[in-house]
Amino acid sequence: SDHGAVLVQNGEIYNHSELRSRCNTYPWRTSGDSEAVLAVHRNAMIAAGSSSNDSPVNHARWVSLLDGIWGFALWDPVRRELLLSRDTLGVKPLLRTLLPDGTLLFASEVKAFHAHPEFIAQPDINALAVRLAYEYPMDMTTLFLDVTQVAPGTIESWSLDDDGRAVLNRVSRYSRDIVSPAEHWDPSVEARILLDSFRDGLENRMMSDVPIGIILSGGLDSGLVAALAHQVSQSSGKSVPECWTVASSEDNPDFVASKMITQHLDLGHHTKIIEEDAFWKGLPRFVASGEDLDITVLFWQTLFEDMSKQVTVGLCGQGADELHAGYARYRDLNEHSRLVSNRLSLAGGFDISGIEHGPGRPWLNTKIDPEHHYKDLSTTLQFELERGQLSNFQLRLADRHSMAQGMEVRVPFLSSQHRTVSNRLPLGWRLAADTEKLALREAASLTDLPDFIVRRPKLPAGTATAPDLVSSLIQELTPHATEWAKGYGRLSGQLADQPEMAIGMRMFHSIHLTGNPQQRANKPMMELLEDVSDWPE
Repeated sequence: SDHGAVLVQNGEIYNHSELRSRCNTYPWRTSGDSEAVLAVHRNAMIAAGSSSNDSPVNHARWVSLLDGIWGFALWDPVRRELLLSRDTLGVKPLLRTLLPDGTLLFASEVKAFHAHPEFIAQPDINALAVRLAYEYPMDMTTLFLDVTQVAPGTIESWSLDDDGRAVLNRVSRYSRDIVSPAEHWDPSVEARILLDSFRDGLENRMMSDVPIGIILSGGLDSGLVAALAHQVSQSSGKSVPECWTVASSEDNPDFVASKMITQHLDLGHHTKIIEEDAFWKGLPRFVASGEDLDITVLFWQTLFEDMSKQVTVGLCGQGADELHAGYARYRDLNEHSRLVSNRLSLAGGFDISGIEHGPGRPWLNTKIDPEHHYKDLSTTLQFELERGQLSNFQLRLADRHSMAQGMEVRVPFLSSQHRTVSNRLPLGWRLAADTEKLALREAASLTDLPDFIVRRPKLPAGTATAPDLVSSLIQELTPHATEWAKGYGRLSGQLADQPEMAIGMRMFHSIHLTGNPQQRANKPMMELLEDVSDWPE
């Protein structure tokens, strides 16, 4: 920029046109959305007195003006300050690690750190134990020791000390969502308000100079994306996005439902039947891209490979289950709490009470007891919103595996408009006696979606998309997994109890902890599973 700042950004600023009008004295050089970050930063520095670096700037104030998805790094040469920031809910990733000599590395994925000769990937045993219990990494942990995520909804300020070492000065939170259920909700009035909030966010996320597609699973959430995208496109005179669906067979319930949606709405529909050997062939690349243990959702890879041949941006239905209480576990929180507790106990009386925690650290706090987090639905929704279920599992899956194919996935359910309205929904309109996402279904009934789809219950992704392929792979490798589990020290009990995680751990170990992941991902699966480095415990 003209004020000397340098920006590296991954994502999209949806309100950049509004910010161009607001920052009318900024010397714009491009028509791109990312330059809006430099513009609002410059305005903030002028207001703060950019010639002085003696006092901290309220960076949270100017970052809060942005509406979009991002992970960015901004270097201000005047203040000699590096800013790292991530969007409100963590749709886009941003990771960092501080090397022993004080060098700060940051990137969207851990694989990038291997370009530095001093970076050595090591497992974070505590983070892995919690991930195996809860099914996702918690807080700002990754599965790698000393690799930390920038927290969603924050901006970090870094500088160099007199010895040239990177120092974290401040972590400022610019946004936080609060689940605050109202007592009453009138569907005759408020269903339309809920639907309009979703439509507004979707319209922003359809802003693109490149082709857009819709990830269609056949469920309510992605069906609602398809129905509203159809409406928005027709009203604006733009071409209607086409839909993509993958499954292991044509009689798969999700596959059948997705065809019903596209035929009813007269939408273009690209379908692909996952090949029988897809999991065997694709698992190494999938684990390399995902940097995680989950092997049951490999269908994402097939889906994005197919979509990327024709589109660059995908719209998905993620986030709806977290906002509208769509998961089956919400029906019996005590049972889910016991499941997580049992898994933690298999790690040998797991306790992280002595670990440093707080802003800028891997752990937000040391409260990992599931009884604390699953005591009621409202507490559970807030917990999963803030401590990893959404950002570290659902959003990470979509982002990592789409970006591996050169695609960007956008999440209209997580627009600020829709979140504001959804966070106020009474709990009884999220989870009723006989159905989930009741308020959202009321809103969907106002669209052109078939009633069968509006009332269709949720099925789990992965096992519902390709149940036979997932079970076949796990069944064939379980005898090996039983042996592999024995070699992971404190994690062995957890892995023995979850064969699919033992397989995922072994592949993660081989690809990410044994050598360069980009090179190893091209090797045959069984060769990788038999070739691992020594485990550190």
